[in-house]
Amino acid sequence: MGTDELFKKRRKERKQRRYEYRMPRANSYLIATEGTRTEPLYFEGIKKEILKKIGGRVDVVSVPLIQIEGEGSSTGRLIETADEIVKKANIWYQNVWIVFDRDDFRDFDWAIAEGKRRGYHIAWSNPSFEYWLYLHFAYSDSALHRDDWNQKLDVLFKEYSLGEGKYKKNYTDIYDLVDTYGGVDTAVKNAKRRMADFDEGNCKPSAFDPGTTVFELVEELKKMLEY
Repeated sequence: MGTDELFKKRRKERKQRRYEYRMPRANSYLIATEGTRTEPLYFEGIKKEILKKIGGRVDVVSVPLIQIEGEGSSTGRLIETADEIVKKANIWYQNVWIVFDRDDFRDFDWAIAEGKRRGYHIAWSNPSFEYWLYLHFAYSDSALHRDDWNQKLDVLFKEYSLGEGKYKKNYTDIYDLVDTYGGVDTAVKNAKRRMADFDEGNCKPSAFDPGTTVFELVEELKKMLEY
């Protein structure tokens, strides 16, 4: 075997060993989002609260690792991107969540099923993440276009004097804004109420409009604030 071939073989073996010996990290989360603004900014807000809470306690051994990636790709591509991030990471993530909307993607139902098949948790919204945000203020089961949900949020942000008095996708403190009046707990309650009517065995997520399972991820993360 030539020197070049031997070098390539040893380099491949070293990479393989690093992959095999990665250790699982307790309380580790990878959150991959389709959106590059509102969704990652929202979860960064939760992450900040968790680190602030746990960072102030001396009896907590393992600080949660929450990695948030805003990818801005189609739902199908987002599954592949999550695979790439997981494979390249130097730890084993205990929890991998993929967050995306229906919007106009034809592969929405496939992506949900495929993500679950690969062992990922899926937090989907139909038609958009803005429906989840609306639930922080009120309950609704009306099937509306995503633009309508944006307009409803505009009205609410003006009514409650949030941000600049209108809804914008790039508020870095979007989580704090919608939680001003205990909105996160309200959203979880409202989402559970809506999703109680969802029969997963007989209804495709794309046909359940509006709907969202984002509350499952948020509820799981908020448990770390109960210490």
